[in-house]
Amino acid sequence: MAGATTVNDRMGYRHDRQRILDDAVAEALEHGLSQLTFGTVARRAGTSDRVVVYYFPTKSDLLMAVLAMVGDRLQTTLAAVFTEPADNHTQLLRAAWPVLSTSASEPVFALFFEAAGLAAAGREPGDRVGCCAG
Repeated sequence: MAGATTVNDRMGYRHDRQRILDDAVAEALEHGLSQLTFGTVARRAGTSDRVVVYYFPTKSDLLMAVLAMVGDRLQTTLAAVFTEPADNHTQLLRAAWPVLSTSASEPVFALFFEAAGLAAAGREPGDRVGCCAG
């Protein structure tokens, strides 16, 4: 609802978890997961890094929330494409390619490829979800 006032707004709070997460996602899509820090999110949000830490106590918590939100957006985007079950991966790719090959999708895939690379190296966020642990 445009112009709606939240409880946080009425109480004088400028930031809530969702606003911080939205800024974290924007920062990650623009600069990548490796550059995402409490400080970069705080600067984008116009607050202190302590506010970011309040909502996301560890960097892993922040990274996992960012990846989950981006994954949800991607799933919503692809839901419109996958209206019928596919018989194989080729049909899936052919159905998804018109959506996935747009310049708007590039930052999302860059983020997921970066996450996969970090997981393969055993670094955050891959270490958090137990991926690729030796």
